[in-house]
Amino acid sequence: MANNPLDTDLLDRAILFAVNAHAGTERRGKGFPYIVHPLEAVSIVATMTSDQELLAAAALHDTLEDTDITAAEIEAEFGHRVASLVVSETDRMIPGMGEAESWHERKKASMDHLMESSRETKMVALGDKLSNMRAIARDYAVSGDKLWNLFHVTERKEHEWHYRTLADALRELSDTFAFQEFESLINQVFA
Repeated sequence: MANNPLDTDLLDRAILFAVNAHAGTERRGKGFPYIVHPLEAVSIVATMTSDQELLAAAALHDTLEDTDITAAEIEAEFGHRVASLVVSETDRMIPGMGEAESWHERKKASMDHLMESSRETKMVALGDKLSNMRAIARDYAVSGDKLWNLFHVTERKEHEWHYRTLADALRELSDTFAFQEFESLINQVFA
């Protein structure tokens, strides 16, 4: 019996699009190309679904936030569903406020939105957030509380609030290994 090849055209195009969008950028303080993070998010989402549009959205999840790419460009290239998922995952700046001063308000709005979002949106978000939490856990093991100085908001308790509230918002995915790993790392770092 011959295996039918998996159609990965959409995901392949999304990965190439993300590689080009993030070209020449470094993951904050990590010393490696930014694209490693979206690719890790894709691999995490792939443990929960084979839906190519969700995987494409995971590859593209930071393009609106961190590059000059627009939602209209993503929609034109990848369709409405992918664009909507990427928009849902995008942190929205508050006019007239800097990143540090608006951080708590932005994160709260994002988590409130996530709490009401579809399971599919939560899968894409979990890919991103688990990738972030893995990096935090690795860095925390090496640096301890000095790690928080790399962020716009340097108070450990703010990061704990953020990640524990994210876990609550994503709890619908508690049947997945990805969520279980996410919650375990939160408990490890914020013990």
